[in-house]
Amino acid sequence: MAICIEQCVYCFDVLVHALDPTKPEPKTPSFPDDNYPLFVTWNKRRSSGNLDLRGCIGTFSAQPLHAGLQEFALTSALRDRRFSPITLAELPRLSCSVSLLTHFEAANNCYDWEIGTHGIWIEFSDTYGHRRTATYLPDIAAEQRWTKMETIDSLLRKGGYTGKITDGVRHSIELTRYQSEKASLSYEEYQKLKSQE
Repeated sequence: MAICIEQCVYCFDVLVHALDPTKPEPKTPSFPDDNYPLFVTWNKRRSSGNLDLRGCIGTFSAQPLHAGLQEFALTSALRDRRFSPITLAELPRLSCSVSLLTHFEAANNCYDWEIGTHGIWIEFSDTYGHRRTATYLPDIAAEQRWTKMETIDSLLRKGGYTGKITDGVRHSIELTRYQSEKASLSYEEYQKLKSQE
């Protein structure tokens, strides 16, 4: 199933009702309730036009889309530990992206993936021998203008690796590459669509 803007509309419906219970409860979506691993991302537009990340959480376990989008729209908006919860006042400057993850493949090494095409999920042992994981969606490395090495190093830090990052550390990780289908919608576009219902 191709991703559609209606999935972003549904995420906004869920968040708007959570922030303002006087607004209508979200209707059951009309898009198919297929199972996908998914991520919901919220960004906030600055006055300069640039976007700041406000929350991004998802799952690699396939979820029915209706329940999965409802859960992760709220989790990423209100419970991403890196950020304060999104507030009602921020709504006009928000945009929502939904990513459905597909084509999972074990990579041959830490550089066996393409920037802008693949998301990467890594497993590694930290300096205490604990297993850790971390992921970046396919657009992150390209947006940050990182090389593959810079992406891997950033992802190791994101996953909690605190030691010196060497070639040996990089090549010890297990990397899974994947692709995603993504749709994005600003709050302004969301309002226009809602006014046409």
